Amino acid sequence: MNITCDSCRSKFRIPEEKIHPQKGATFICPKCQNKISVSPPDTQPVPDISLEDESLDANEFGVDTYDADDKPFDFVEEEGKTALVCEQNPALKKVIIEALNFMEYHITEPDNQRDALKQMRYHDFNLIVINEAFDTRNPDTNGILIYLERLHMETRRNMVACLISSRFRTMDHMMAFQKSVNMIVNTEDIQNFDRVLRSGIADYEFSYRIYKESSK
Repeated sequence: MNITCDSCRSKFRIPEEKIHPQKGATFICPKCQNKISVSPPDTQPVPDISLEDESLDANEFGVDTYDADDKPFDFVEEEGKTALVCEQNPALKKVIIEALNFMEYHITEPDNQRDALKQMRYHDFNLIVINEAFDTRNPDTNGILIYLERLHMETRRNMVACLISSRFRTMDHMMAFQKSVNMIVNTEDIQNFDRVLRSGIADYEFSYRIYKESSK
């Protein structure tokens, strides 16, 4: 959903499925502090997921629990690119953040899976970078990867997912397909993160170029 502030005329983009289906949403313009009201769209809710930790109830991240006054949307102007970085190793994160800053991404760094999933409920990120061991004892039951696997294809095809792994080879396309990500970077190759990411994004854009042009 594209919206415009009535006061300063700044334009912002908010996914329609993130707006409460009955109540809509009210928030403050990050530029001029004007109060903006958004009417509820006619959309379907994002599917729930099962997490490794049973205390992390997936419903907690649903639109029904969202309080716009308590935690406003993260805003990015229409031409901006957003990235969610789920990495807890400081050395790995430093390399990732430097590369994304150079590529002019607006970066969000969640502290844990709970925070990451909540961010993903309220914003469709252009890029997800996730370490398979992020906030979990078992990388095969990583809640964020499960969320990506079950995400509706209409939403999933509009984002690029990069998996940071200590188990799988860099650019292992078959394993990337199995994990529902676009590319894999092994932790031993983290210094090549920038190059691998650019290559993966180029492959993604080439693959979906005709589809997106047809959709437009």
